[in-house]
Amino acid sequence: MWQSIQQIDAALICLFQRYGHRVHRFSLGVLYVWFGLLKPLGHKTTTSLLADTIYWGHPDVMVLVLGGWEVLIGLCLFVRPLIRVAVLLLALRLPGILLAFVLESGVLFVDFPFAPTPEGQYLIKDLTLFIASLAIAGFLEEESSPVRYH
Repeated sequence: MWQSIQQIDAALICLFQRYGHRVHRFSLGVLYVWFGLLKPLGHKTTTSLLADTIYWGHPDVMVLVLGGWEVLIGLCLFVRPLIRVAVLLLALRLPGILLAFVLESGVLFVDFPFAPTPEGQYLIKDLTLFIASLAIAGFLEEESSPVRYH
C-alpha cells in the first residue's frame, strides 16, 4: 500500500511541476480581470480607498483608472511574453497600496496590526497577489526551457 501512495504522490508532483505555474498564472490573471472589471461596473471595492489615497486625480476617475490597470495586469498574465509587463504594472501599483496602509490605517484596522477591517483584508490580499506574481516571474526562464520530469 505504501508503494501505491508513493506512486500517486510522484504522479501528482509531476502533474504539479508540469502545470502548476501555468494554472497559478492564469488564476491570478482571471482574478485581476474580474476584480478590475468590478470598478467600471460600479461595484465598490477597496480601490475606492486607494483612489482617495492617490492624489493624481478625482477619486471617481482614479477608480476607473485603477480598475483598467488591474484588467491590464490580468491580461498580461494570460500572455506569457507579457508577464514581465504585469510584474512591472504590479510594482508600480505597490506604493499606492503601501501608502494606504500608512495614511488610512484607521480605516484598514480595527485593532492594528492584528484585526484588519474588510478593506484592510483586501489590501493584504493585494500584497499577497503581488508576492504570488513575483513567484511566477521567478520561473520565467525555467518555464521556457525544455521540461525535464523524473
